Amino acid sequence: MSKYGHWKPKKAFDPDDHFGFVYQITNTVTGEKYIGQKQLWSRFKRPPLKGRKNKRHAIRESDWKTYTGSSVRLNEDIEKLGKENFKFEILELFDSKWELSYGEYKKIIKEDAIPRNDYYNAFLGKIGKCPNKAKY
Repeated sequence: MSKYGHWKPKKAFDPDDHFGFVYQITNTVTGEKYIGQKQLWSRFKRPPLKGRKNKRHAIRESDWKTYTGSSVRLNEDIEKLGKENFKFEILELFDSKWELSYGEYKKIIKEDAIPRNDYYNAFLGKIGKCPNKAKY
């Protein structure tokens, strides 16, 4: 497995420097595409230290190197056709959770992916108000 798993980034990057990325998966047999987002890091809770009540928060690398999207239909096609018939591209990197979600929505809207039959995308979630520190 390469440094980026099955993902093909537009340019080399250090995962430590980013929160997540927006990606596109293309079925090279049918031409169908899927736009999504993936966090590079996940937070989890550790048990409290002896004699304490509060849980400890920690961060670890997510499963991004092997991740294949959240679309059930896409994953069924990957299972049926094989991973080698799909192109996994990292389109853009982001430094915060809000920017990542906004970047994904922006790409889905720009491509008009929800109503189109050549996209696996079928849902557009919700996003909160832009935090002051966001780049947008």
